[in-house]
Amino acid sequence: MGELWPADTPGLLRLPSGLTVRGRPLSKPIPDGPEPTLGVYALGREPAPTSWPARWVRWPDFGLPKDRDELRSALDAALLEARTGRVEFGCGGGRGRTGTALACLAVLDGVPAGEAVAYVRRHYSRHAVETPWQRGFVKRFS
Repeated sequence: MGELWPADTPGLLRLPSGLTVRGRPLSKPIPDGPEPTLGVYALGREPAPTSWPARWVRWPDFGLPKDRDELRSALDAALLEARTGRVEFGCGGGRGRTGTALACLAVLDGVPAGEAVAYVRRHYSRHAVETPWQRGFVKRFS
């Protein structure tokens, strides 16, 4: 098994399977500690280059992903990488798009879609998943 996130990592989300991922606002400096081994970034424009592999999901602020298949592909890659590495999710503020992506990831990890927003709000940020359409997107995600 590779090096995973330390237990005290800010923004850490532990999924029901025990896998961990980090969520963070890209508008703030990169936190101290180890670098991700994969980043998944939900932004309206291409993110700045990173020294680690990254996936960009085109996703406007307060909106929904432009390509649901691309989101699903990025989430599948994140679940696979989280088994042995450090995956981070990010958007501008680290709440709406990041929270929505984390809730969809939780669905893929076994949380019922109708409970995923509450799960992420309880275990990541109480402000996660900001809009009614983001909540609806998670409820319909499979």
